[in-house]
Amino acid sequence: MRKLAYGVLTAASLTVLMNAQEAEASTYQVKSGDSLWKVAQTHSLSVAKLKELNHLQSDLIFPNQVLRVEGTPQTVPVSNPIVQTPPTQPAQPVSGSTYRVVSGDSLSKIATQFKTTVSALQSANGLSGTLIFVNQTLTIPGGTNAPVSSVTPVVTPPPVSTNAGQSNYTVVSGDSLSRIGLQFKVSVQQLKDWNGLSSDRIFVGQKLLINTSASPAPTTPVTPPSAPTTSEYTVVSGDSLSKIAVQFKTTIANLKALNNLSSDFLSVGQKLKVQGTAIVTTPVANPTAPKPPVVTGTQAQKIVQIAQSFIGVPYVWGGSTPAGFDCSGFIHYVYKQAGISVPRTNSKGMDARSYYLDQPQVGDLVFFANTYTSGISHLGIYIGNNQFIHAGSKGITVTSLNDSYWKKHFDSYKRFYSAD
Repeated sequence: MRKLAYGVLTAASLTVLMNAQEAEASTYQVKSGDSLWKVAQTHSLSVAKLKELNHLQSDLIFPNQVLRVEGTPQTVPVSNPIVQTPPTQPAQPVSGSTYRVVSGDSLSKIATQFKTTVSALQSANGLSGTLIFVNQTLTIPGGTNAPVSSVTPVVTPPPVSTNAGQSNYTVVSGDSLSRIGLQFKVSVQQLKDWNGLSSDRIFVGQKLLINTSASPAPTTPVTPPSAPTTSEYTVVSGDSLSKIAVQFKTTIANLKALNNLSSDFLSVGQKLKVQGTAIVTTPVANPTAPKPPVVTGTQAQKIVQIAQSFIGVPYVWGGSTPAGFDCSGFIHYVYKQAGISVPRTNSKGMDARSYYLDQPQVGDLVFFANTYTSGISHLGIYIGNNQFIHAGSKGITVTSLNDSYWKKHFDSYKRFYSAD
């Protein structure tokens, strides 16, 4: 009987171990530098399938996020640790010493909930700033969970005085560092220095330290680019609705009403009405926003045929003729020959004139970053079967996106907006 008991116990242990190994093999923990496309390629999945398995509404993922890479999608969001928790659900601790971030959370709010400090949370999780993400798992110092019922809803109060000459400000929807700086008469750099921010990114519910005793930021009179009576403004690189609203002493809502905008999207060269009466008619879409070019299946095939006819043509820096091409010159020439006019610019310029795609079609663009210089630095034409044609160091060649070098530097699939 003793031998039989040992045998049963051993078989049960092996079953548990095998089940644990199977469970571990069906998930993947995101690492720094990962993207949905990269994770999908690694696990022989499509981006769409990966998003479906994890109930993702966008392509945004973050380090330490756990993704399901096998099996069928979970249908019960509460029990699935990789499904994004709806904002209306109360915060739920993952375990006795960890916590999963939900919409509206901030380090300050979580520190209050678990009776710890922001600095202790940062130290326990290796954070250099205060930026956290929905579904991110945080280690709670001490491992003591506060009861869910004690969580206080996020309220947006006015600046709260702390120490002498200091106050806290809670970020609300529509805020930017520039807008908050104007409100408190301090510079963006001062805000970043006081709060240990390495970028201009902030989020709703985040608490910012305001040093009200600091010297006011030097102000520079904002001068419109044309005479005060001008009622139109041309969007330039770096503009946003918030920036233009401040420049012309108006509001984002007023700018959107004047120009019939349904989103905050702007494009370089777009004309905006900045003075006058709001237009009462509501067009189907923004008439001044760039529209995607009408590229038929025939045109797409023509783009690929023209591109392939130049295989072997040498690479020439700045070249845009059959005597020699660089990467952007090749795109400009091929599209022009196919009857689609696009500006002759560099890879970064073409990146700025195109929009993102989840699933590329033949004739679309493939962008790469950090090759010979930082940022977007190379592009080619997608020709199907996970291949692209481009002007590389060996001239016009066809290359697989699974190539180790190009896979490492892949940035995105994109498609041109219509040319001006």
